[in-house]
Formats: sequence, C-alpha cells, structure tokens
Amino acid sequence: WASKRSQTAGFRPSNAGGGKSFQLRRNLGTIAMDLKAIWEMSDRMTQSLFEKIGGEPAVEAAVDLFYRKVLNDERVSRFFDDVDMDGQRAKQKSFLTMVFGGPNDYTGEDLRSAHKKLVDDGLDDSHFGAVAVHLQNTLDELGVPAGLVNEVMALAAGTRDDILNK
Repeated sequence: WASKRSQTAGFRPSNAGGGKSFQLRRNLGTIAMDLKAIWEMSDRMTQSLFEKIGGEPAVEAAVDLFYRKVLNDERVSRFFDDVDMDGQRAKQKSFLTMVFGGPNDYTGEDLRSAHKKLVDDGLDDSHFGAVAVHLQNTLDELGVPAGLVNEVMALAAGTRDDILNK
C-alpha cells in the first residue's frame, strides 16, 4: 500500500475512519464523480449548436425577435416589402435549424439564388452588416451565452459572399 505508485495514484494507507478499505472507497467515489463530470462535459461537447442554444423553441423565439428588429430598421426593411413574412419566418427557422445541426427540413433555395433579386435591388455589405448586428442583438437579448453567440456569428459571417453573390 505504501509504494510510490499507489501514493501518486491517490491511494494512501490510512488507519483513521475505517482504515484502508474506507480510503479506497472514498477514492473510488471521487473517481466515479470525476468520470460523471467528464461524461457530462463530453455530452455537452457532442451536442449540436441547435441543442446548445435550446432547440426549436429557441430558434423560433430568435427568428421572431430578429425579424421584428429587421422590419423596424429603415436601412433594410425595404427588402421585405413584398415578402410573405409568415413564410419567410418559417423558411428562416427551417434554415437555421439545419445550419445549427438540428433536423434538416429545409427545402428552400440556396443562399445565392434566394438573395439574387435583393442584390440586384441594391443589397450590399452595409445591409449585411446591419442584419448581422440585429442577429447578434437578438441572441444577446435572449440570453444566449457569449460563446454560442460567437459560434452563430461566425456561421453568419461565412454566408456573406453567398448572400451578396460575390
């Protein structure tokens, strides 16, 4: 019991409180708690972004709040003048669910095709930036943790060239 190896592994001889068997049980209990924490952390690491942000209810709340912000912004609201917003919200929810790693039910156009008419109508980097700010503000307002907001914003930034047909 008193070898160097057992001491460095946390198994130290003890005669107090039940002796060697008590110490071993206590150490095994600590190891079990450590393993449980590792497994829980592993589960969080393997969750999709969709799951991490709260799944369907979170995406629905974010899309609804996001479009309220966008439609109240005179810089970008004109791009939605002739858009069926109920349909747009549904498409956006489906698209974001797919992008965030949730169930893939998106059947809409690719980003270039979906935004070509808007680019022809003047959609540019300034508009993309304004919409991105609304997205970030939406997520912040909904209490999404900063690390997850950063993940979402990185995904959004990666769509810039496709949305602007560059």
